[in-house]
Amino acid sequence: MALVPYEETAVMGLQKFHKPLATFSFANHTIRIRQDWRQLGVAAVVWDAAIVLSAYLEMGAVELRGRRAVELGAGTGLVGIVAALLGECRMLAPSFASGAH
Repeated sequence: MALVPYEETAVMGLQKFHKPLATFSFANHTIRIRQDWRQLGVAAVVWDAAIVLSAYLEMGAVELRGRRAVELGAGTGLVGIVAALLGECRMLAPSFASGAH
């Protein structure tokens, strides 16, 4: 494993994390998530993996109806939001439940 220091000017691909608003379309809904990289760090941005997993769920790869799910350590919670919209499943996102958002 390697730890690489983050520098804003060094990597062009990370600039999207500095946008204050990320907008997505999943489950026939428009989802807008505020991002705050500077004050809250890596937990306050929508990562590419969340977008890919949300798309995977939207394809119907996993049956969500009637299921319960817990989302832990998932940054802004995009996957949990999409899962709840798609599958009518009961979601528990502890960081939101505790008022940490």
